[in-house]
Amino acid sequence: MRLLADLHTHTIASGHAYSTVTELADAAVAKGMELIAVVDHGPTVPGAPHPWHFWNMKVVPSVYNGLRILKGVEANPSLSSENGIDLPDELLRLLDFVAVGFHPLIGFDEPDIGRNTEAILRVIENPFVDMIVHPGNGDFPIHVDQFVAAAAANNVIVELNNHSFNSNGSRSGSSETELAIAAAALEAGAPIAIGSDAHFHLHVGGFDDAIQAAHRIGLTQDRVINRSGRSVLEHLEARRPRPRLDFGGELSTSDFRRDQPQGGEA
Repeated sequence: MRLLADLHTHTIASGHAYSTVTELADAAVAKGMELIAVVDHGPTVPGAPHPWHFWNMKVVPSVYNGLRILKGVEANPSLSSENGIDLPDELLRLLDFVAVGFHPLIGFDEPDIGRNTEAILRVIENPFVDMIVHPGNGDFPIHVDQFVAAAAANNVIVELNNHSFNSNGSRSGSSETELAIAAAALEAGAPIAIGSDAHFHLHVGGFDDAIQAAHRIGLTQDRVINRSGRSVLEHLEARRPRPRLDFGGELSTSDFRRDQPQGGEA
């Protein structure tokens, strides 16, 4: 299985990642990828950017050296906001891609499966939400049958997160739950993506552990949304308008190469 798009990458704006947008993009181009989504953490995660960061992402190139860049967010469920997410709908609708997932210190640290399920079902029903990330995180249990049924009904992507299968990762203990949810999503007919969750540019497009796990449940490439840039865009554009998808224009580093030295002759 070869996947040419990565829907889960982070920049230094997340506060605990270590690369810039350009570094992520250059790494993706070097690997022959067609698309990445930059989804820095929503504002309730400690160290995450202010909402203005997401508002201004339109300045990032939409296509860079042939690579499509989706400007998005990895938002969080919220117990206090009007829409149940830590960014308002007015902002979410402007983003190219909206992922949502549970994280520590955002108000869900008590393992309440009923409350967690209620919160994530409300998120899934939001028309601006495209993907639920690392749903197998054992710190935030959910009722799997309700979750995958809602994802299938609303055409919301269920992520199989590569980092969940990293033995050195913070979610290594949740790998079997992550895989079981992916299997349930596959059976329910929900869309599925495999994400790197890259917090360093050299990890962009790093799917090997999740792909190996995917083979165990019979998940084939044709059922993976991020198999290509085109498959991602077709899925997203069928769900809702993306009003700023092309606002950043196309940019190539060759545009800045100088064919001749600048200045007068010696």
